[in-house]
Amino acid sequence: MFLLDFLKSYFLQPRRNDYDLLSEEEALHININVVVVEFNENVESSSGEILAAQLHAQKHLTVRYFDEPFSKSFLNLEGRTFFDFIDKGQAILAKTKADILIWGHREDGKIRLNFQTPMQYERSNSSFLSLLDSLYLPASLFDKPQDFPLPILNIIIGAIVAALDTPDKTAGIRQKYLLKKTINILSKDSSAKNLGIEYMPYIMNFLALIYLSYCRNNDNDKEFKVVNSLLATALEHKNLIKNPLHLGCIYNHLGQLHECAINMFSRKSEKHFKGAIRNYQLAQKHLGKYVYPYDYGFISYRLSDILYDYWRQKEDIQALRDSVFNLRETEKIFTYSLFPEFWADIEGLLGHRLNILSSLTQNNAIAELAINAYKNQQKIVTEKRDPFAWAAIQEEIGNIYYRLGRDKEDKDLLEESLEYFHDALYIFENMELSDNAKRVTVSIAKASDLLE
Repeated sequence: MFLLDFLKSYFLQPRRNDYDLLSEEEALHININVVVVEFNENVESSSGEILAAQLHAQKHLTVRYFDEPFSKSFLNLEGRTFFDFIDKGQAILAKTKADILIWGHREDGKIRLNFQTPMQYERSNSSFLSLLDSLYLPASLFDKPQDFPLPILNIIIGAIVAALDTPDKTAGIRQKYLLKKTINILSKDSSAKNLGIEYMPYIMNFLALIYLSYCRNNDNDKEFKVVNSLLATALEHKNLIKNPLHLGCIYNHLGQLHECAINMFSRKSEKHFKGAIRNYQLAQKHLGKYVYPYDYGFISYRLSDILYDYWRQKEDIQALRDSVFNLRETEKIFTYSLFPEFWADIEGLLGHRLNILSSLTQNNAIAELAINAYKNQQKIVTEKRDPFAWAAIQEEIGNIYYRLGRDKEDKDLLEESLEYFHDALYIFENMELSDNAKRVTVSIAKASDLLE
């Protein structure tokens, strides 16, 4: 299949009701710092330098070729060297102050590209793209740089833009502008090459990423179907994928697609809840926690939230149990020592969800786990550092002790609850938060009444 034919038929239909985008004049201020690392090649070639030159000619990109010598054995994508891959990339990103790092690895007549960003494994990262997402291309394309196919170059540019973290509205609008520009160029290009069927899953995966990044907030069922079709086409050729991690990436993006749809199409929410859960679980099977822990951990984190929301909608207690299980999986990976802020958020969510599960099942042991999780959160969220958040946690712990004391008619637990309530009240009164103070005062009165 010719790439351009596919784009025209399925990917780049005329669009209506686009969001307001930046003007061309405003867009001139957009600049992405890209570093292309010298490719890992066992032949006399400079494919990385060729790609850097191709990208250098593009507007909105500042490109540097990084050819400092170092071992690139970790580019084999084996789990035992994956942390070296991440760490070396982060070191280069910090040194060069780049927005995007492009890695290249030659194997069996193919070039594999991977894209790394500074925020890729941070909780706040807004991009759908993983370091494991791999774009395979024929190595022969780099032999004649003057004939490098424009559609392929624009897919690479689209991947660069899609990989960007967009923490604020302005950054999101700029990303949307560049993605639309890239999509329009692809739709008009007439120089597409037939890459061969073995490249289809990887091309489709990246086209899906580009389009999903562009239409992520659009309430348009047709756009959902477009991205779904691209990923379904990739899966139709899964027999061509030798490494299961690449399948895991495709299932992960299907999970992301359904998760976006949950927020956009409330009338079909149950369908998309089930689609997100099913595909994230499939992704977990292909991206094992002992091989690619960060990707597995992030999938577990997203899956936990979806399962929790599904429980809230359907009151399916097994979904709540599964939510807690996946959050526990996340906790094992994003630890206190390596990711203290993320770990604190995880502990807070665990405290909340374990408390609910304890209340529904009347299981006091689970309540104790909830209290421990909240206390873990306070290792990071201290009274000095964030008094309001600390007091809110004290109130939550007090509520658990109050419930246990009331149900078990245990005065010691009720007295424990009062200690936590008084701590919270002291902070709320000092901060002049009258509503919070009134609420805690009522809790204190209720606990005191039971002690009389």
